[in-house]
Amino acid sequence: MEDRKGYKKLKVWGKAHAFAVEIYRISNKFPKEELYGLTSQIRRAAFSISLNIVEGHASNSKKEFLSFLNITNRSLVETEYLLEVVKELNFINELEYQKLEKMRSEVGAMLNTFSKSLKSLTL
Repeated sequence: MEDRKGYKKLKVWGKAHAFAVEIYRISNKFPKEELYGLTSQIRRAAFSISLNIVEGHASNSKKEFLSFLNITNRSLVETEYLLEVVKELNFINELEYQKLEKMRSEVGAMLNTFSKSLKSLTL
């Protein structure tokens, strides 16, 4: 497609990256015994969102890029569930949950719009 670092120009990537970094920061306070459990899982899921956008952007076709965006959406849903779990376990408070959920929701909306736009270019 374009220049390999062109993904940085994508607003959806910027939002996804900020979300992943915030997940990482907040998960630093999770219980130490969860380091290889929920802490690791939520971090991997959150970073998978931005990583799949990067990887898809580097693909050779729009169809392949859309496939990566589909994986991105699945990671977004996984993160949604994990946020609910860590909130229920009181690893995060209501304010942190609302902030993260708002960020996640914004990424989801942008991802949906971006995917639709890319699909319309492939028809």
